[in-house]
Amino acid sequence: MELIKSIFVSAAAMKAQGQRMEVIAENIANADSLGQTPGADPYQRKVMLFRNLLDRDLGIDTLRVQKVDVDRTEFQRRFDPGHPAANGDGYVLMPNVNSLIEMMDMREAQRSYEANLSMVETAKSMLVRTIDLIR
Repeated sequence: MELIKSIFVSAAAMKAQGQRMEVIAENIANADSLGQTPGADPYQRKVMLFRNLLDRDLGIDTLRVQKVDVDRTEFQRRFDPGHPAANGDGYVLMPNVNSLIEMMDMREAQRSYEANLSMVETAKSMLVRTIDLIR
């Protein structure tokens, strides 16, 4: 039964990391999305918060997404007086997305997903071997 529980824990973590990759992909896709009206805010980076949740049926803690929030770091400013989103001084607010950080986060989420997938495969293999021994 403990192997089954480990599969559930890993599957929940894989789901959470998959959702994290979706948020990161959205951040990368909108890294250059600027406002369209004077003084408008550009795209604001999203971050994911995780939490452990007790699965009472199985008696195990699983990883879940608590919420998707926005990154509250300040926007960079670029001087571009001809842009429609330029303020009175000619500055345009730039998204607070750093593509390098997003790529590193994506790689980390991918590695975590792969580690959990490996755990599922290992537990499955152990279950199959156990069944073969019983036969």
